[in-house]
Amino acid sequence: MFKKILIANRGEIALRVIRACREMGIKTVAVHSTADSDAMYVKMADESVCIGPASSAESYLKMSAIISAAVVTNADAVHPGYGFLSENAEFAEMLDAHGIEFIGPTPEHIRRMGDKVEAKRTAVELGIPVVPGSKGALDTISDALKTAKEIGYPVIVKAASGGGGRGMKIAFNEDELKAQFPIARSEAKVAFGDDRVYMEKYLVNPKHIEIQLIGDKYGNVVTLGERDCSMQRKNQKIIEEAPASILTKKQSDDIQAIVRNAMSKLKYRGAGTIEFLFENGQFYFMEMNTRLQVEHPVTEQVFGVDLVREQISVAEGNKLSFKQEDLVPRFHAIECRINAEDPETFVPFPGTVKYYHAPGGLGVRVDSGLYTGYKIPSCYDSMIAKVITFAPTRKEAITRMYYALSELIVDGVKTSIPLQQTLLKQPAFLDGTYPIHWLEDFIKEKNAEKLKMMQEEEEKKEKSTEKSLLRRKKAK
Repeated sequence: MFKKILIANRGEIALRVIRACREMGIKTVAVHSTADSDAMYVKMADESVCIGPASSAESYLKMSAIISAAVVTNADAVHPGYGFLSENAEFAEMLDAHGIEFIGPTPEHIRRMGDKVEAKRTAVELGIPVVPGSKGALDTISDALKTAKEIGYPVIVKAASGGGGRGMKIAFNEDELKAQFPIARSEAKVAFGDDRVYMEKYLVNPKHIEIQLIGDKYGNVVTLGERDCSMQRKNQKIIEEAPASILTKKQSDDIQAIVRNAMSKLKYRGAGTIEFLFENGQFYFMEMNTRLQVEHPVTEQVFGVDLVREQISVAEGNKLSFKQEDLVPRFHAIECRINAEDPETFVPFPGTVKYYHAPGGLGVRVDSGLYTGYKIPSCYDSMIAKVITFAPTRKEAITRMYYALSELIVDGVKTSIPLQQTLLKQPAFLDGTYPIHWLEDFIKEKNAEKLKMMQEEEEKKEKSTEKSLLRRKKAK
């Protein structure tokens, strides 16, 4: 059993791991940058080590600094959270070389499923349905044009080492592809240090459905239902929920069986998520995340399990503590990601939290490192909290979320709370039919309406001024 775990991450996920470790009787080490010296997770850990300046490249992404901290504090294992080094095979190998356990899959699985081209090839081998597309990376515009002609427009070009929407470009015809292909490669190079791109058929109105799974080293793999993550902007998720109300029980059972069978063949160990696009009753493999997801709490609340504890237990060499037949969904759960940003322009809004009050009550969970007086740094992701509500029905979970957001107070900075509350009232969200592009279309419509209202207001002012001038002339 591990005696001490170092958390190679920050913010709410670092807190989440610390709390799980406390319940398991495991000591914790928090690593932090100079910008995070006053963060809640640093205060709650048993030990803390400053590993560098605010820049992620010089702190949370600096493998040598993190491994040195693990060695100096005699940590048995490292939990990477999500983002940063959580899907870095080299980091996992370096830890192993120092006799430190990486709480996650093997380096081989990280490499195989982390590279988007290799992951798709592997998915085909394992019998997972995939979107029609290129067989591998595309090196030239000629290759891209040939592939697009074979699969048909529209197409989407994606970075092989990418994620988060960077390096993605959509083309509806040959001219657009000629223009977008070099841009996609350039963006991929800047964002990931790898300019390889591949191509897929672009699905016009799909849902984003993902399957949560976890396996142990004895070949046992279970799936924990699905999540609907279709409410997103620029490929960044805004609201997630489980289960997916759009799926029938048979569709859910069938895709979970496919995933379990595939991951069993792969002998996958640890937590992971396979993401699909779902359109016209068909699933298409998109990518696999070989780590814990931001939205893991909705799955935990639906099934009553602790995925972080299970991750740690599996890494210790234990068998899974539950079997597939034990996993019976109990609730519907929704998660809203709360960002420190302008809810209309989406511009990040760091600053000092003058007052913080978290919502509570039956079926409400908040994962956050906020507190009154905390200074939100400007150098990291703008997400500052996750509000999760769960109830026997989807309708009740939505109602609880709306009022939970009404109770949430983050004074001193702008947040995405007003946008979230607006979205919860939209018919497309209420009936569950919203596809992945719905939010961006909704924002465009809102902006167009706002612009129209401003123009009408200006016209009224001009007419009022003209009338005023006419009255003055007549008076003279």
